[in-house]
Amino acid sequence: MIGAAGAVVLAGCGSDTPQVTLNSTPTFVSGTIQRTVLDGISNDLLTAGLGKSGLQSAVSPLLTDAANPSAVELRRLAIYNNYRALVDITTNGGFGVLFGPNIDSSGVVGSGEGKIAGVEYIAYSDDGTGKQNVTMMVQIPSTFKSDAPCIVTAASSGSRGVYGAIATAGEWGLKKGCAVAYTDKGTGNGAHDLVTNTVFDINGRPILSNVAGAQFATATPAGTVANNRIAVKHAHSQQNPEKDWGKFTLQAVKFAMFALNEELAPKVGNASTVKFTPDNTLVIASSVSNGGGAALQAAELDTENLIDGVAVAEPQIQPDGSGGATVKFGTTTVTNGGKSLMDYTAQAMLYQPCAALAAAVATAPAVAFVSATAGANRCASLAAKGLLTATTTATQADEALAKIHAAGWLPESDLLLASHFAFAVPAIAVTYVNTYAQANVADNLCGYGFAATGADSKPAAITAAAFARLFGTGNGVPPSSGINIVNFNNPGGAILEGAASASAGGKLDYNLDGAQCIAAKVTDATVVANIKAAQRSGKLQGKPTIIVHGRNDALVPVNHASRPYVAQSLTAQGTSAKLSYMEVTNAQHFDSFIGNAALPGYDSRFIPLHVYFNRAMDAMYDYLKNGKALPPSQVVRTTPRGGSAGAAPAISGSNVPAFSAAPTAADAITFSGSTLTIPQ
Repeated sequence: MIGAAGAVVLAGCGSDTPQVTLNSTPTFVSGTIQRTVLDGISNDLLTAGLGKSGLQSAVSPLLTDAANPSAVELRRLAIYNNYRALVDITTNGGFGVLFGPNIDSSGVVGSGEGKIAGVEYIAYSDDGTGKQNVTMMVQIPSTFKSDAPCIVTAASSGSRGVYGAIATAGEWGLKKGCAVAYTDKGTGNGAHDLVTNTVFDINGRPILSNVAGAQFATATPAGTVANNRIAVKHAHSQQNPEKDWGKFTLQAVKFAMFALNEELAPKVGNASTVKFTPDNTLVIASSVSNGGGAALQAAELDTENLIDGVAVAEPQIQPDGSGGATVKFGTTTVTNGGKSLMDYTAQAMLYQPCAALAAAVATAPAVAFVSATAGANRCASLAAKGLLTATTTATQADEALAKIHAAGWLPESDLLLASHFAFAVPAIAVTYVNTYAQANVADNLCGYGFAATGADSKPAAITAAAFARLFGTGNGVPPSSGINIVNFNNPGGAILEGAASASAGGKLDYNLDGAQCIAAKVTDATVVANIKAAQRSGKLQGKPTIIVHGRNDALVPVNHASRPYVAQSLTAQGTSAKLSYMEVTNAQHFDSFIGNAALPGYDSRFIPLHVYFNRAMDAMYDYLKNGKALPPSQVVRTTPRGGSAGAAPAISGSNVPAFSAAPTAADAITFSGSTLTIPQ
């Protein structure tokens, strides 16, 4: 007979003989399950054998054969790059002092390298179509306690591959002795070079697209797309995976249960039984950014009571606007919040390159990365199309900045606009307009596509070596690791999107035509339907939840994500709600920017939000295991390190105060009726 979750149940011969349930592979698992034992010395779960020192080193792991890297080498490269992409890797910024592999689960700083031995399972999830191939991974540390089992989910941040939450939820869970259930959420880091018809297998090794086991292969035949185009999974899978991030996270939990039973449950002959179940295994849904959004989605969808609690940071979550909840910031009602990711990112794409020239942001980090000439041309083009009314570059820039404020960004984010336009906003805008439109790479949506580019900034064939290392170095959202955004509608011929990218007529204005096209797509019927499919109600089923978000976040602004979601969730759940919201001052979305030498000023102005993610995880664990009360919702007021831009002094505990068990009235975030009130 078949028991719960498809497990096989063997009945005893006599009435007093207990039933034995055999472990069975979840039905959504597709293909082969890989199992790897890691000794914690030459290779390990957390650092791929690099240890704290190797992760912190500026020297990237080497590949023996650049065009034919091994799975072990690609894994090491992926962990190295994903780790460094999520946290500030500098000692002055807190690595090895406040967080990092050498900090134990109690926060004690050690002198070791933080390597963790254990077992790693990897497999695909699919719906039977062969088109999803969501990568799942389970890491079971050697310190896992069978008498107190726990699982932490770690959906990837952004569009990263399956190791995309290794530095956040992965590190916390492994150090706590929990199994970690990872998923790439169906976005992943898959790519298809249409010129050579090359894709990746589950370990990131290049294979031909007609070989079984590809992470992603587009339906467009090789050779039919000109200009060396490359298809990217998140943009071109035509799956709108965001609508299923919660489902994929729940599948990862079930895969983790399966793996735990395979490893640690008693055997009947050669078959494993079922020892670990949702009833006896503590599960915390966690992660950051898109991964945090996936955890919240999973909690809303969890009809099987797999998840016991949720702790996330800077979640990219899109509330559906139901329930009539409102947000007040101080005494002012927020009327411009709760927009969809596509809506507010399109506004950033339009106005940020002009706003970056405003006098108020003249000292912003990386302001020089926005071309003054192309930025001024963008201002003039916006005015020519009636999107601005001012008549000089200076006043147009001020007006563009005011437009951004009107679209829901806080002034606390102003100094981040230039660097975000230079390094993040176009990538998000182009990727998400394609995914919501369910576009194929051949659709040439708004004239944008992806390709390698040469010294002349024109599309060029990607080298075999560059493509081969992409799994280890890419983030799934070009520009990334040699794959760039290209303006294929450029009047002078296809060219790298940026300062040299023109609108019709040849004006170098950061391609306003493309930005306007993306903004117009926000109302396209297919885009609207797919955005709606990704939006959520906030009905967390009374699950204890902690949400942490930086007030200065310029990529996922608090007015569009956490604030309205928390208000909607508290309204929807009523008295069953167990939700704490921590809004952290002087904190933004990209902790890795803080210690980046190319972005001086982040270090002196911003603290690492990662510290508060770890504290939220600690608080949730204490609540679930020991009954300690959740910290009440509050504004956490931090102190920047100060000093000179690029040479800020070392961070200390005084910069990042703890959550308060009894915040003052000036800091307490309150909820009454259907209104969430956040102190200024």
